[in-house]
Amino acid sequence: MSRDNAVARPTGRPALWYWAAAGLGLAWNVFGAVQFIGSLSATPESLQAQGMTADQAAVMLAYPAWMTVVFAIGVFGGVLGCGLLLLRRAAAVPIFAVSLAGYIALYIGDIVHGVFAALGAPQVAVLTTVVLIAAALLWLSRSVRAKGILV
Repeated sequence: MSRDNAVARPTGRPALWYWAAAGLGLAWNVFGAVQFIGSLSATPESLQAQGMTADQAAVMLAYPAWMTVVFAIGVFGGVLGCGLLLLRRAAAVPIFAVSLAGYIALYIGDIVHGVFAALGAPQVAVLTTVVLIAAALLWLSRSVRAKGILV
């Protein structure tokens, strides 16, 4: 198999790793959607029950509305993009671009509004991972679109 055909099998179907990446991406983003939905009903008590201090919970609950919006754009864009990958639709590319932009805005918000300062390295690591996965899904979708896998 040549380098140009590394994604597609000779039958024109995507390779098994493509389906695995799209499926794992969907699972990852559904997990993120569950986290987002849970954040909508968070209280100081529920956050403290998850191990946050009272000060950390206060920072998390003081998110400005725009950060909730960009979190939703990032996570639900990821879910939709992965669904489109599984359907082999080229519309996944701009959806993943919007999702990544949402996560980058959330990252900036976490810096500006003191979330990273309050929660420390674990929050930085989690959101950095989220941004890197969103970027990888955008790269994957662009790559397979260029190879004709997405229609």
